[in-house]
Amino acid sequence: MIQELLAFIAESPSPYHTARAGEALLSAAGFSPLAWGKPWLLAPGGRYYTKAFGSSLLAFTVGAKSQRGLRIAAAHTDFPGFRVKTSAGLARDGYGLVNVEPYGGLILSSWLDRPLSLAGQIVLRGKDAFSPELCLFYFARPLLTIPRLAIHLDRKTNEGEKLDRQTSMTPVASLLEKELEKEIGDKFFLEKLAREIGHKTEDILAYELNVYLAEPGSLLGMDGEFVSAPRLDNLTSVHACLSALAGQTAENGVRVVALFDHEEVGSRTKQGADSSLLPHLLEAIYRGLDLDVDDLADDLAQGFLLSVDAAHGLHPNYEDKADPTNRPRLGQGLVIKRAASQSYAGDAASSAIIAALCTEQNIPYQTFANRSDIPGGSTLGSMASARLGVRAQDVGVPLLAMHSARELMAAADQDALTRLLSAFLA
Repeated sequence: MIQELLAFIAESPSPYHTARAGEALLSAAGFSPLAWGKPWLLAPGGRYYTKAFGSSLLAFTVGAKSQRGLRIAAAHTDFPGFRVKTSAGLARDGYGLVNVEPYGGLILSSWLDRPLSLAGQIVLRGKDAFSPELCLFYFARPLLTIPRLAIHLDRKTNEGEKLDRQTSMTPVASLLEKELEKEIGDKFFLEKLAREIGHKTEDILAYELNVYLAEPGSLLGMDGEFVSAPRLDNLTSVHACLSALAGQTAENGVRVVALFDHEEVGSRTKQGADSSLLPHLLEAIYRGLDLDVDDLADDLAQGFLLSVDAAHGLHPNYEDKADPTNRPRLGQGLVIKRAASQSYAGDAASSAIIAALCTEQNIPYQTFANRSDIPGGSTLGSMASARLGVRAQDVGVPLLAMHSARELMAAADQDALTRLLSAFLA
């Protein structure tokens, strides 16, 4: 399972690639593609998926015996990092740099001195203005780096770095001929990009490119019990959701996996969890099954949404950052997350349901709550459940170094999460 997860992470350097890797996993499991925005005719026992705006993936199965009953698992396809700005080329003192901006709440220093590369979507000139050609792009080799300033030039480096998001975090991409620098200007980046995809620079109308860590994930630890990899938040959840849905054979009800983009920047986009995407999906499913809005409302009232996102694990070097009584440790099972603020979705009944399901299936689990003086993060569960009016609960695997360029988890916890999702979607 962990090798499959690491392979999935390697195939997912951008949200667009995450959706494509998920599509491949589902296709291999016999799921049929559907066109988003078109009416669907669905069959009992059917297995389907659709993509919305390229970076959100929605999949579902229909019970062979009965179509009534609704369970939804949701996660997100994006992750903290950098995005390349428009007009990104910077020619400076013989160096070719790439102008980038932070995406999400990343840990800046974790991106220094690492091999980096680019992946995402390039938009090319099409047959007319409203029909551009969309091209998935993946520089499958190291391309960039953000060099740290030498300690000789900043003797206070080890007292805490102050990194400016604009001036300190500009990746180096190329060496330029100094005498041609003014002539080349910002063209070098677009020219190299065009050459890589086999097009002319004037064909490129726009792009949405992730800077990603060009290092593979790996097992580590004395007994290989840890997983160190980029993008564990939240590709652990994406892979667990897809694997569980692909492996289930539920005879009753509709089982849905909804993988949204833009969670790391608030979810308030057309393909985010705080959009009409999930309500529209459910309406389309129920119409395709010849069921009406009353059937959907009834199933939502009895239904359940499992919001799946990474959780904070107890850090052995910073134990004072953890809550006194809710202190999940790596390797001790998945985490059920609670917050009075509802930054994590859930209430006493929903958390009890998931705890009971874990107990029935002999799945190890723990609980998490933020320290009262540390606000912590949030995720998509409360937004998605509010859109639908459905009971929800947040869960996930515990991580260390969350939002670092490279994060850490225990291999055993991924197994626990996948088993929970398999039981939930059964």
